[in-house]
Amino acid sequence: MKKPFALLFAALLFGAALRAPAEPPPGPPQPPPPGDDPVARSLYPPDRVLAHAQEIGLDDAQRAGIRSELQKAQSRFLDLQFDLQPEAEKLAQLLQEKRVDEAKVLSQVDKVLALERETKRTQISLLVRIKNLLTASQQAKLTEFQKAGQSN
Repeated sequence: MKKPFALLFAALLFGAALRAPAEPPPGPPQPPPPGDDPVARSLYPPDRVLAHAQEIGLDDAQRAGIRSELQKAQSRFLDLQFDLQPEAEKLAQLLQEKRVDEAKVLSQVDKVLALERETKRTQISLLVRIKNLLTASQQAKLTEFQKAGQSN
């Protein structure tokens, strides 16, 4: 008598589990899917702007402005890369120890993150400056190209 009841109970539980909506696994929130970046929707990378230069009617002054901003940013990126490399190596060395000194690691992580933050800040600054060189109609055209999935 107990065995049929146990089988019925197991069948009900199994059926309920199949009908239950799937929940995302616990853990940190997941980033939005690729292509669904609200920042990327509002800014235009220099390669996209230059690839569509003729279609959006980019003039010589705008080209010169973009070139100037790119040169400044590339110089800064290079400096940051040279600064970041040894700091990342120091972090890797600290983590290879048999007994890791957490305070030293976290201090080094702060240095690495500060350089990465400055890199991202420089990147966003470049993209904002490029956007500000464009007219509203040029921005609208580039947004259309982005929505259509055209990258160049």
